[in-house]
Amino acid sequence: MTYLGIDIGTSGVKALLIDRAGRPIGEATAKSVEPVRPHPGWSEQNPADWWNATLEAIDKLSKSHPAELAEVHGLGLSGHMHGATLLDKDDNVLRPCILWNDGRSAAECLEMEAALPSLRDIAGNIAMPGFTAPKIAWVRKHEPEIFARIAKVLLPKAYIRLLLSGEHVEDMSDASGTLWLDVGKRDWSDELLNLTGLNRSHMPRLVEGSAPSAVLKREFAERWGMSGDVVIAGGAGDNAAAACGIGAIQPGEGFVSLGTSGVLFVSNDRFRPNTNGAVHAFCNAVPDTWHQMGVILSATDSLNWLSKVTGQDPAQLSGAAEAGFKGPGEEIFLPYLSGERTPHNNAHARASFTGLSHSTPPALLAQAVMEGVAFAFRDCQRVLRDAGTEMGQLLAVGGGSKSELWLKLIATNLDTEIALPEDGDFGGALGVARLGLCAAEGADPAEIMTMPGIKRVIKPDPSLRQAYADQYARYCALYPAIEEARK
Repeated sequence: MTYLGIDIGTSGVKALLIDRAGRPIGEATAKSVEPVRPHPGWSEQNPADWWNATLEAIDKLSKSHPAELAEVHGLGLSGHMHGATLLDKDDNVLRPCILWNDGRSAAECLEMEAALPSLRDIAGNIAMPGFTAPKIAWVRKHEPEIFARIAKVLLPKAYIRLLLSGEHVEDMSDASGTLWLDVGKRDWSDELLNLTGLNRSHMPRLVEGSAPSAVLKREFAERWGMSGDVVIAGGAGDNAAAACGIGAIQPGEGFVSLGTSGVLFVSNDRFRPNTNGAVHAFCNAVPDTWHQMGVILSATDSLNWLSKVTGQDPAQLSGAAEAGFKGPGEEIFLPYLSGERTPHNNAHARASFTGLSHSTPPALLAQAVMEGVAFAFRDCQRVLRDAGTEMGQLLAVGGGSKSELWLKLIATNLDTEIALPEDGDFGGALGVARLGLCAAEGADPAEIMTMPGIKRVIKPDPSLRQAYADQYARYCALYPAIEEARK
């Protein structure tokens, strides 16, 4: 038997095959059409792009690994969270999906919290523009003709599940990011739904991430040569899926993700919100567990932005920063290119450089960008500790983890060892393939979600501890000063 994990991202889809022992045996990717920004702060994508990329990725696997794909018994889905995919009564898409990094609904967030003072207690999270519910509040106000036709609201991976199976289903981890879920009770909240003019009929059925959710339609099983029923697991939101892939599902285990956005993720044995610090408190993808996240919106995206400005590619910039590194300098970067979630909850925050001079080269700009992201993770750690959460060694995932300097900066600023897994894929596609295995075979997630071997451990540099404590203090002082000046 084999098991298939499908990870739906904004830039593309990855399909990964694993065997019963959890070993990857084949993978394929397909690009999506990039999101569009019709107005500043907006971000939208056509759901058909995810579907076309999903079919393309699995079709590629069918050509490269036909025998292995034909043996698929279970399938798991992961996807970018929070996206509002609006469907009519015939499951037709009503408008482009409003994505996770869309900031248009800041006013609606304030209105929702004013209308229901217990919102944070129920949802365990602040109403943020990135979440799904405020997006629907915006549609209700600004596109009433669309709102009137809404029959179902699905997250990106649930939309792909619908097309694969005909079922409207969502898992607990992804549903936590809608702001409609009572996260402590793991159920939809009638009070939160009512805030946006919706009710349970507009929501998909809820299942645990490791439980069966649906069965693959026969037409697709035949297309890919599969025999028998292919069970589709509940799956997971992208970060919970990464935790399953990296094996960080026990209390206190976690990871730091250096992707387009940045995540400091810790698993919990109970619901532990800290809304004052804009911590995300969500259900985990396996039963009776939760997790907390500090989320920053522009991690490697900050270096990508600098790459566009300087004309040097990100690897060239990070390499130059590492070659000339001597500790913190005058330059400081606030990485708020898309606003910020943790800890500021400010969609209108903007990035800033300070300390520049005529002699500042691109290498020092790159170093400042990497330090700014490390400081943003330090902010996340601070508010997670305020919620009573301590973390041990963290595993590093994401494209930015290829930079030794970046990991050293994060380890030193968090005063925490960062472990780099052995070469291999330990991301969302592996995580949901594992969930597909659990759903199809009834396997215990604790036995399946094992951690990989560790290639090396990056330790904090004690010689830089005080210098970065001082630089972090300057960094922290800049945000309120700049926000006050922008008023």
